[in-house]
Amino acid sequence: MSERGAQPRTRVWHRSLYWRIALGLTAFLALMLLAQGVLFIWMTDRIAGSMPARSPRRLAVLVASDVSAALDREPSLNLRAYVEEQYGHVFRPLIVIMRDGRIVSNHQTAISAEVEARLRLQLARLGRGRRGRMEVRAARGNELAAIVVDGAVIGAVAVPPGAPPLSLLMRELGPTMAVIGGTVLVAGGAAIALVVFGPARRRLRQLQQATERIGTGDLSVRAPADGGDEVAELARSFNRMASELDARARALEASDRARRQLLADVSHELMTPLTAMRGYVETLTMEEVAIDEPTRSRYVGIIEEETRRLERIIGDLLDLARLEGGGAVLRREAVDVRALFDRVASRHERELQARRITLERSVAEGGEAVRGDVDRLEQALQNLAANALRHTPESGRIELSSDGVPGGVRLSVRDSGPGIPPEHLPLIFDRFYKADAARRAGSGSGLGLSIVRAIVEQHGGTVAARNDGGAVFEILLPVR
Repeated sequence: MSERGAQPRTRVWHRSLYWRIALGLTAFLALMLLAQGVLFIWMTDRIAGSMPARSPRRLAVLVASDVSAALDREPSLNLRAYVEEQYGHVFRPLIVIMRDGRIVSNHQTAISAEVEARLRLQLARLGRGRRGRMEVRAARGNELAAIVVDGAVIGAVAVPPGAPPLSLLMRELGPTMAVIGGTVLVAGGAAIALVVFGPARRRLRQLQQATERIGTGDLSVRAPADGGDEVAELARSFNRMASELDARARALEASDRARRQLLADVSHELMTPLTAMRGYVETLTMEEVAIDEPTRSRYVGIIEEETRRLERIIGDLLDLARLEGGGAVLRREAVDVRALFDRVASRHERELQARRITLERSVAEGGEAVRGDVDRLEQALQNLAANALRHTPESGRIELSSDGVPGGVRLSVRDSGPGIPPEHLPLIFDRFYKADAARRAGSGSGLGLSIVRAIVEQHGGTVAARNDGGAVFEILLPVR
């Protein structure tokens, strides 16, 4: 089926570009939430695993006990490296302060002089309880646990209460979360671009290329119209427009060819009588040529005959132009077919008698009347009858008939002539076309059958020609 006659397809909702975008974004958000959930669970497990003790007091006791044991084993222990290695993954900040002046933190954060002075004061107040027991106390917002080696308090572990500060969490977890989130975002964006926007962009690009080719004059190009979304509908609309433009361009080309052919035919048909007239007039005006009266009368008669022929050609051209251009106004009335046939017979009575041609008329049931312009219908039948007379031999027969057919009335003109060569049948209704080229100099203008077709089409009917023991012309007129 051509694009011009194609019916618009029903849009399938799941193929709509808008739905694809919506579903794609929904899927992307779902993947993001899933990735965030997995990341949250992983980070929660990591945070929980990095906090061996839930409360600041227990963490202080645990770290103080561990540092005490490490110093007991290795008095020259690098305290800073040990604390950072063992507790650098713990998100809760803790500070180890020693009586010998050393002070370290599990995170590489600067400790202000004020905080250090307060912690040393708290350490100085920190005493030892019973031997073998570690003293723990809350001191000005910090949980302190004593570091005991060989029964002596040589330092303390201070842990601030409350949750770890947000800045610390962001510093520790920010890079990991940024990498994971960025990866998910890039992967999701690439998936949406590939699945949702990729096909639409590719087809829009093809549509753009087709539009550019249309602009260069290539009216045969068509855009791919596969799919059921808005881009496919746009491509189908573009293809329908391209088909219309192509059809109009072809019609314009055909019209231009017909116009040039018409000008050539009109020029040829007008020049033939004009050339003859000019030749005889020049002969008659030559003083040096002696022309007797009978010859002069014959020349004048030829000039008069060519003048009438020229008038007929011009009249037929004007008549055809009015009919085809819509300038002729048709009267709509009931037309008696028998009376119409009688007028055609009366018009050609003398020629029929002179050539002993029989004209038969028959009107069957349903063909008694038609509706239309009586003068124009008579003109069409007169032209067909004159054409039949030209091609019917002496003592031949012409038949005018009418009968009813489904939806209309058929008027037929049949002659007993040699018929129309099959190769000429499709062309005989064209302007100035004559099957017998030798008749171009005859009385016919070559416009009679073209006028017949124009009159019939003005009435909403059709006309056709065929061979059946001679030429048969059939006019089909609708009832209404």
